[in-house]
Amino acid sequence: MVFLFWTRPSPQQQKNCLSKSGPLNYDAKYQGATSKPLATLKEETDPAKDGFLVNHARVLVGSGIGTYKRGKVALLNWRHFGLKWAFVDPKTPVQKGVKFCACVKEFVPWLAMPLQVVYVNDTQNSKKAVASFSFGSGTLGGHLLAGEERFSVELDENNQVWYEILSISKPAHFLSFLGYPYVQLRQKFFARQSTDAISRILKTL
Repeated sequence: MVFLFWTRPSPQQQKNCLSKSGPLNYDAKYQGATSKPLATLKEETDPAKDGFLVNHARVLVGSGIGTYKRGKVALLNWRHFGLKWAFVDPKTPVQKGVKFCACVKEFVPWLAMPLQVVYVNDTQNSKKAVASFSFGSGTLGGHLLAGEERFSVELDENNQVWYEILSISKPAHFLSFLGYPYVQLRQKFFARQSTDAISRILKTL
């Protein structure tokens, strides 16, 4: 099952897609795995042994608590998905259990890929002046891939603000099996464009 549309998917079409999608389509032991730091993820679960590709991008986007708070608001409003060829309905609540579609344009058709927020982490340590906000989304039945992706913004002990993407994925449909090298390139392209988008947003706010 693949959700293809010739034009940008409407809210109703996305809703229909979600009603037809299945449950999370990857192993339970990996659900929530991306909440861990990259090194811990590889050490504790080693996703590669189960066929998952790890994709990671981390970029410095500014400094100070103000930048961190603006970065958090940007994630809550899905500004990191505000691309010409990819979007998530910005009204989608970033709450555990919420289902949504990531819509991407591939050549002529649009693809609507169903996901579910599997965790949200929001921590702040006023004594150390550090804070982090992150959430992870898992793929549902009907998605071309199986896996999970985390988006996060962090204020570290050096007062620097970082935007990070961490994902694990593997093909879940014969189309993604056939075109997996292309899928990998698109994942890296998305990570680069998403980090550029967040960087631009924080510089203009």
